[in-house]
Amino acid sequence: MDQLDIALLRALQEDGRMTVSELSKRLALSRPSVSERLLRLQERGIILGYYARVSPAAIGRNIQLIIQMSDLKISPQEFEHRIADDADILECHRVTGLASHVLKAAVTGMDALTKLVERLMPYGTVNTSVILASPVNNRMILPGE
Repeated sequence: MDQLDIALLRALQEDGRMTVSELSKRLALSRPSVSERLLRLQERGIILGYYARVSPAAIGRNIQLIIQMSDLKISPQEFEHRIADDADILECHRVTGLASHVLKAAVTGMDALTKLVERLMPYGTVNTSVILASPVNNRMILPGE
């Protein structure tokens, strides 16, 4: 990955809706060169996709939380399979340490939070933390130096 690829990644993370023409002007490259670089970054698995970031609070999911799951009563794979379609769970990470999984969730209120915890309790020990603020959120990521 060269400096042009890094500049391309930076520009797309600043504005994912930037067109190939805009990227071409910004990077002083031809449109075919930009398109080729984008394709190569996608094929290498560096660019995973393009999507809109949605504010949970703006769509009524006012409570965001981190959930730590420990002492699972089923296999990690079975747990992951069972929660995969739960719309309240935004992220699931299998981790090291006392908890086996860390989840990020967004719910509409305390009743929804209670129901989510009750859905998770059969699988193991549930420890929740309500997110008060996110001072570092969706940080740009570039190759290490």
